Amino acid sequence: MGRAMWGLCLIFALAHYQFQGAHGADSVPAGLGINWGALASHPLSPDIVVNLLKDNGIKKVKLFDADSWVVSAFSGTDIEVMVGIPNDQLSKFAASSRDAEHWVKENVTIHIHGHDHRGGVNIRYISVGNEPFMEDYNGMYVKTTFPAMQNIQNALDKAGLGDKVKVTTALNADVYSSPSDKPSDGEFRSDIRDAINQILSFLHQRDSPFLVNIYPFLSLFQNDNFPKELAFFDGQGQTIHDKNAQYTNVFDANFDTLVWSLKKAGYPDMRVVVGEIGWPTDGNKNANTYNAKRFYHGLLKKMASKKGTPLRPGAMDMYLFSLFDEDLKSIAPGNFERHWGIFGYDGRPKFPIDFSGQGQDQWPVAAKGVVYQDRKWCVLNSDVKNLSKVPSALDYACGGADCTSLGFGCSCENLDLAGKASFAFNQYFQTRDQSVEACNFDGLATIVTQDPSRGSCVFPVEIESNGNMVRAMRTLGSLLIGFSLFFITYA
Repeated sequence: MGRAMWGLCLIFALAHYQFQGAHGADSVPAGLGINWGALASHPLSPDIVVNLLKDNGIKKVKLFDADSWVVSAFSGTDIEVMVGIPNDQLSKFAASSRDAEHWVKENVTIHIHGHDHRGGVNIRYISVGNEPFMEDYNGMYVKTTFPAMQNIQNALDKAGLGDKVKVTTALNADVYSSPSDKPSDGEFRSDIRDAINQILSFLHQRDSPFLVNIYPFLSLFQNDNFPKELAFFDGQGQTIHDKNAQYTNVFDANFDTLVWSLKKAGYPDMRVVVGEIGWPTDGNKNANTYNAKRFYHGLLKKMASKKGTPLRPGAMDMYLFSLFDEDLKSIAPGNFERHWGIFGYDGRPKFPIDFSGQGQDQWPVAAKGVVYQDRKWCVLNSDVKNLSKVPSALDYACGGADCTSLGFGCSCENLDLAGKASFAFNQYFQTRDQSVEACNFDGLATIVTQDPSRGSCVFPVEIESNGNMVRAMRTLGSLLIGFSLFFITYA
């Protein structure tokens, strides 16, 4: 069966997702958005992703850069967009107002005003940096984040967009802490206090929100003794008493630790937006679809109730993390980093969820128009009896593909050596678009057409993706324009 026919068959097979998920799309809370990361070897087409968001009633999206191909896909929609500036660009924009003005012109103004028949993009926020004050960075971006924010804001003002587009920066929850673990003892870290005060003053003056990433999952990951029930919202754990407030989950406690920190810094009423919150489905003993479903069920019901937290009752704004799995993300924090998606790499939902928060969990609408590559896999040849060369071949495959599902507590941990080698070989093979040369491994591997998936361990078939091709074409176009200018100038 050819690739196109195989892809169409799978599209029809997903019809039940699309029928069930459409219910309730119009009742998604106005403050709910989702993060869309781009660190994938085979990204879905932006047009497919935008339709996925529409089908599920999600009207806010947060990006980590301002890729024109992605941003332009939101033209003419009512989806609110937050674009991002990566940390490695902070020093450039901190040092040059001219570079900031150029960036705003090319990445914001052009999209807001619209450059095709579809209309403009509803860009409302720019996150300058992503968790730039995180302790692991050892102060690398502390001196450049605020000046970069200022220059981007000035560029927006100059472009006449200063009131429409708000500038902020996404901060990790480690920028504040409480020595007693009680919210009322919360304060911003002393090593970044001056920089934080500058940013707080800026946000206050511009009426921009404080953007913070809060992950209850990490409380479990970082501390084996952490009470697991506190990571969820169904009130099955202990209660934390702090002054006149009571906390039954770590999210509320963490959020109010920030509220106390803001109050002590002189900004008790500053608006807070949760920039990232979610639960991974693989890569750790606590990362699975059962826990993810339980977490989102409680979180979304809480959001729909507009109950808020003890110190901030009322409606909340937050961006779920994340839309899709990303197989190119760094796994330095943990193998789970590549498995945050509510949807898989191919846009298929992993578990039932009710974005409206009404507690009626059902399969959301899957991505439409996804085409898969051929139905074939690369596995360890069953004729191989001497397995002495297998470990080194497995290591080689995992060095060039995502093998995070093979770890302890993960979906493929129960495979034997031969099974793990087959999984690794297939990951390597699929990542390279099923190239015959990518399924050799010194004669240990072979291509099969029968699905080798076992139980919870799924051997994927990669999707057709033009993401790399589009970026290559864009780069080629830039080079050709540059060559033309050179020729006109110097010919």
